[in-house]
Amino acid sequence: MADAKQQQQQQQQPQQAAAAATGVWKTVKPFVNGGASGMLATCVIQPIDMVKVRIQLGEGSAGQVTRNMLANEGVRSFYKGLSAGLLRQATYTTARLGSFRVLTNKAVEKNEGKPLPLIQKAFIGLTAGAIGACFGSPADLALIRMQADSTLPAAQRRNYKNAFHALYRISADEGVLALWKGAGPTVVRAMALNMGMLASYDQSVELFRDKFGAGEISTVVGASAVSGFFASACSLPFDYVKTQIQKMQPDANGKYPYTGSLDCAVKTFKSGGPFKFYTGFPVYCVRIAPHVMMTWIFLNQIQKFEKKIGI
Repeated sequence: MADAKQQQQQQQQPQQAAAAATGVWKTVKPFVNGGASGMLATCVIQPIDMVKVRIQLGEGSAGQVTRNMLANEGVRSFYKGLSAGLLRQATYTTARLGSFRVLTNKAVEKNEGKPLPLIQKAFIGLTAGAIGACFGSPADLALIRMQADSTLPAAQRRNYKNAFHALYRISADEGVLALWKGAGPTVVRAMALNMGMLASYDQSVELFRDKFGAGEISTVVGASAVSGFFASACSLPFDYVKTQIQKMQPDANGKYPYTGSLDCAVKTFKSGGPFKFYTGFPVYCVRIAPHVMMTWIFLNQIQKFEKKIGI
């Protein structure tokens, strides 16, 4: 009798282990899929992002920046900071897309399976953006500094080798907390971007699929384009301030040009008016929208592949 019971327990152990593994995968799946799709999208969009940063740093129009980079630095300059960009997606996008899907699923469950109102989607997007930014802020700082480094005088360049070298140098030279320099505007910008991106995407999917009867590809592409536009329009002013804060250097007296995000915003408004915050909007929109589209398309393909192989 005891042997039969022991044999039954041994037979149940693999089943319990498989069930536990399935439970763990179900929990981490939205985060893994989100991070993977964001990293794949970054590999495609990195050159446009590089041009966008140079425009915000005052190097001219998109055409001028592109020509100067090709002539002076070569094709590889467009992928400068790629390691930091990938690290940023591995932290920021993993956290924001994963938490957005988890929070949305919980909310839909409480709503008895009915679609959520736009205001609730926007609130979830804000929350997911804040969570993602808290995790991704160090990599974002490294990315901005690596992209802006070649625009500085030779004596002021930091010459980071890669993202991990940048993080090490920042923490060693400026302290660990310096990794979150500019985290305030980064979090606010991420909240604005994800409110526009995530809420409008889910809302647009429902519109294209349920109201217009669009197919899967048309729905994903159309919703991604709408999502990209609203993400750009909502986030660029905050992105501009964040970039100025993160790349600023002290003068000869050790004084920084801005005391904080609010000071930067006020001085920018006084010097250039409200449209100064939208410097580089066409390129920013061209960069954000394709990245959003690529992220959603890659995510859709990853989910289809997982369904096909049964995981």
